[in-house]
Amino acid sequence: MTGVTACATMTNMSETITRHQTQSAAHIELTEGYAAHNYHPLRVVLAKGEGAWVTDVEGNRYLDCLAGYSALNFGHGHPRLLARAHQQIDTLTLTSRAFYNDQLGPFARDLAALTGKEMILPMNSGAEAVETAIKVSRKWGYLTKGVPESQATIVAMEGNFHGRTTTIVSFSTDPDATKDYAPFTPGFRLVPYGDIEALRSAIDDTTVAVLLEPIQGEGGVIIPPEGFLQDVRTLCNSTNTLMVADEIQSGLARTGKTFACDHEDVVPDIYVLGKALGGGLYPVSAIAADVDVLGVITPGTHGSTFGGNPLAAAIGHEVVAMLQTGEFQERAASLGAYLADGLQSMVGSGFEAVRTRGLWAGIDIDPAIATGRHVTEALLGHGVLAKEAHGQTVRLAPPLVATEEDLDVLVGAFRAVITTLA
Repeated sequence: MTGVTACATMTNMSETITRHQTQSAAHIELTEGYAAHNYHPLRVVLAKGEGAWVTDVEGNRYLDCLAGYSALNFGHGHPRLLARAHQQIDTLTLTSRAFYNDQLGPFARDLAALTGKEMILPMNSGAEAVETAIKVSRKWGYLTKGVPESQATIVAMEGNFHGRTTTIVSFSTDPDATKDYAPFTPGFRLVPYGDIEALRSAIDDTTVAVLLEPIQGEGGVIIPPEGFLQDVRTLCNSTNTLMVADEIQSGLARTGKTFACDHEDVVPDIYVLGKALGGGLYPVSAIAADVDVLGVITPGTHGSTFGGNPLAAAIGHEVVAMLQTGEFQERAASLGAYLADGLQSMVGSGFEAVRTRGLWAGIDIDPAIATGRHVTEALLGHGVLAKEAHGQTVRLAPPLVATEEDLDVLVGAFRAVITTLA
């Protein structure tokens, strides 16, 4: 290569790098300029996704270890889900519930069967599903339990994350979720997560429901003490109180079983579902319960323009069919055990603790080394996308279509980051 040719090649490479950097920076600047600052993203601009991997506008590939907070349990662009969505888009997408459509019935039937319940009520976002569960619980309390009008109470857990609506943040203990958003909705009591005696003391004749996450995902994959869910079920039975399980992040195979409650053979009165129910393609949520609970809902008392629309029902139905095979539950269990082995080896050497349940992990970073945010920023440089939680914790939720080789990349990236930071 002549000096002139080499010089020209270097110039072209430099121009390409500059163009790519400018392209990424331009997207970030545009987003920051016109979109409200309600998130603090890592500085990566994603453009494509396939399976467990995503690609940015510069062509760099990253292992997605957040998976849309478990919305992408089946990975990016799963062929089976894409095919079903395309088929339905070409046929019928929206009717409103003013009319029947040919997709909602089969979806409702099979989701009811998957949950072991008799009915479902479809919505869109997870927060809407939680709000629906709250409304159903209150109405059940008045009509069935006989709680005096306007006196219903619901007991929730400290450290919870159920969404960001005004009512839901009314029982949040996260100051970022509550500061400057008062006044709050009354009717909620909080107890420490995992404390059955505190829960027992909080329940009285006005209590219509206990609302909890079987595993607190946003809190950092916090797993309750063994037997806690069984104790909650027994307590709810003895006090005629609904047990409402928010399985929006933990459900639909993430933990190695269809629902996180399954790890203790517990069946709640109401399942709250979302995220993965839409296959990462479309917002789909629902609650599932028996007729004696969901039967309190009558025409005009609750609804949603998009809830249960044909496109949502078609995608959700396909998700249910995929879960019925057990394949994804088995993958989450086996891959989760493989990941746990790799991560546990770093406890005491940069990690203070590791919590895993299926293919879901919370890693507490030694504060003497770095914060969770610093670690996620460093992982980005090693081609891994993850999310911090509450300062010192890093959350991991790779798509269930990931491979052992993908998890080797993840563990290797952590080793490199911890070694560098230490």
